[in-house]
Amino acid sequence: MAHLRRSPLLPALLAITMTITACGAEGRGARQADTAPGSARHHDGTPWSGDEETATEEDPRSTFGVDVDTASYGYARRLIMDGRLPERTAVRPEEFVNSFRQDYAEPGGDGFAVHVDGAHFPDSHEVSGEVRLMRVGLQTRSEDEESRPDAALTFVVDVSGSMGEPGRLDLVQDALHTLVDQLRRTDSIAIVEFSGEARVVREMTAVSDADELHAAIDSLHTRDSTNLEAGLVLGYRVARDGFRPGRTNRVIVLSDGLANAGRTDAEPILRRVRDEAEKQIALLGVGVGSEYGDELMEQLADRGDGFAVYVSDRAQARKVFVRQLPATLSVRALDAKVQVSFEPTSVRSYRLVGYDNRALDDEDFRDDRVDGGEVGPGHSVTALYAVRLADGVPPSARIARVQVRWTDPTRRDAAETYESVTVADVNGDFREASPRLRTCYSAGYFAQALQDGPYGREVRLDDLAAIAQQAADATDDPEVRDLATVIHEAERLR
Repeated sequence: MAHLRRSPLLPALLAITMTITACGAEGRGARQADTAPGSARHHDGTPWSGDEETATEEDPRSTFGVDVDTASYGYARRLIMDGRLPERTAVRPEEFVNSFRQDYAEPGGDGFAVHVDGAHFPDSHEVSGEVRLMRVGLQTRSEDEESRPDAALTFVVDVSGSMGEPGRLDLVQDALHTLVDQLRRTDSIAIVEFSGEARVVREMTAVSDADELHAAIDSLHTRDSTNLEAGLVLGYRVARDGFRPGRTNRVIVLSDGLANAGRTDAEPILRRVRDEAEKQIALLGVGVGSEYGDELMEQLADRGDGFAVYVSDRAQARKVFVRQLPATLSVRALDAKVQVSFEPTSVRSYRLVGYDNRALDDEDFRDDRVDGGEVGPGHSVTALYAVRLADGVPPSARIARVQVRWTDPTRRDAAETYESVTVADVNGDFREASPRLRTCYSAGYFAQALQDGPYGREVRLDDLAAIAQQAADATDDPEVRDLATVIHEAERLR
């Protein structure tokens, strides 16, 4: 049973999904810079790295901001199926894991349901000692599309020369046409294009005027260089001018992320649009293209409390724009953070799989000036841990307490929920574990194998593909079956 505790929120935070965070006063800006994701340190002051085990006696708590990005897996899949392995630095295990359906039970209200389970590692996994796989799952309540607030969406479309490649601008146009036909007549859309400069193609227009919107989409054509900064600055200005109180206001940038004009680093771009974020205008990044600026798009998403996805074909684009986007336009939880406190008497050491650039200092868990992640309706978030048990620990012994803290988007106060984990919860045979847990394992350790670090060398890709295939057979999930295919292809390329 999860337990709920509420406390007053400190300064008011942005109440919209995927909001770029405002700097605020100079002192607050400095505080955020000091505690940016990825800056966490051990108690002795040394930097924290995800590619290591942490001794529980040294640091019993693992703290990170949630992340619902999936772009890393989408882009890696595209490259592998095109016959190339991704760069190690572009592989983020949490985004591989979070790309797949989980089937967690939903909570009765806003916020999160917390689910924790686990198992022994499979026999094919080369690991020594009493190590267990532990899965931490968070789930928000889904929302009926009819009950969501109306939306005001500003699309910022990259029309640089590189977007002329098949599968880039043509894919974007197809998705936008389909979205216009699917949204409510009371929703609104604006369109901005950018290449060397940015230009307003269509001011905020009600979807009831669909002909004008379709004509604006058809008018998009490629030009020259890529000034992403200009596109975002103008996009936020248009979104501000078309701001609709009480609606979901969002900027959606569609780009291959290959910025080569204006500022090309995430932080300077974010500084120029933070004033607009104070008006509760949200950010979504959609990446396209066989050559993709993953680092820039990922930084814009994470440092700006945003969300990034990658699409490589029309089916994926329509899934994002037609099924996912309308259903997730509102928000269930703002600035969500997770803290897992391990019991030193039961756990010798632990390791979080991924979330390297989302790590937070332990004391930041209840510091509401420090950003977490935003999660929409019906979203799941999953984290995997490798947990090394102490000798002779009984099944009833508690090994960890999982706490989640977030800001309620309506009341603007902070809420927490928690769940306890025992040895028995992670002591089952891997072959009898949930097929969704086995999928998480396959995806997470596939990412680690692509990173070619020490933990990725504990597994063989053929074994991971077989586990994914078995999970696909149990769930009849075509995306998990595709995962098995992608892993097989990666093995062929190595």
